[in-house]
Amino acid sequence: MTLGASSTARRLRALCCLGVLAALPGAAAAQSSEPTRSADFLFGHPRGSFGVRGSWNIASAGSDLFDFVTDQLTIDKSDFNAPGIGGDIAFALTPRLDVEGGFFFAKSSHGSEYRDFVDNDLLPISQSTALKTMQVTASLKYALLPRGRDVSRFAWVPARFVPFVGAGGGAVYYDFQQSGDFVDFQDLSVFTDVFRSSGWAPSVHGFGGVDIQLYRGLYASVEGRYTKASGKLSTDFIDFDPIDLSGFRLSAGINLVF
Repeated sequence: MTLGASSTARRLRALCCLGVLAALPGAAAAQSSEPTRSADFLFGHPRGSFGVRGSWNIASAGSDLFDFVTDQLTIDKSDFNAPGIGGDIAFALTPRLDVEGGFFFAKSSHGSEYRDFVDNDLLPISQSTALKTMQVTASLKYALLPRGRDVSRFAWVPARFVPFVGAGGGAVYYDFQQSGDFVDFQDLSVFTDVFRSSGWAPSVHGFGGVDIQLYRGLYASVEGRYTKASGKLSTDFIDFDPIDLSGFRLSAGINLVF
């Protein structure tokens, strides 16, 4: 009986050893694959995001000041389109709704001549026209699809694509300036001067776009935004309507969630 018990014990120990050895490769594989499976996990829902982006601003240029300038000078309304740069920071109110503050700057500058006039030496009458705008905005941004899903009490998996829409308001600072030689239409004399108007104007806007996950909390963002605004002109531009500061902006950049 003792010999049989000893033999049985040896067999059990051998089977246990074989089981452990068989389990080791599986455990090693599971351990090595764990970082891959958890690479996109975040610890809980994001509290907000920070983004920077480059933009192309397409100016409406719809007021009579732009009509006058483009009629008299060799400038087209498309010359007031301009590249820009901006940034924003957002804080989550709900899993799909953010409050967002933003900043944007753009500048266009274009040299020109009178279309129908030359000076006494038959030379072009030239000048430069520049428009700078700076926008400060506050918005509500709503994700059209869930931004992610919970997989446990502490782990949250971000969605790969998150389309969004939003709207808000703010203020636009503008600086419109013309410098160079000009024609006095009363006596057709040519004089040198600088005409400038600047100031703040209220604005409203609406936007839509998509955030595309690049890695964990890093997203590429593409957005289209339309802004409506107009500002009062200075006494350098008498008898003109308020300047049209509206326009469409197409931007692309990156967002980092936190």
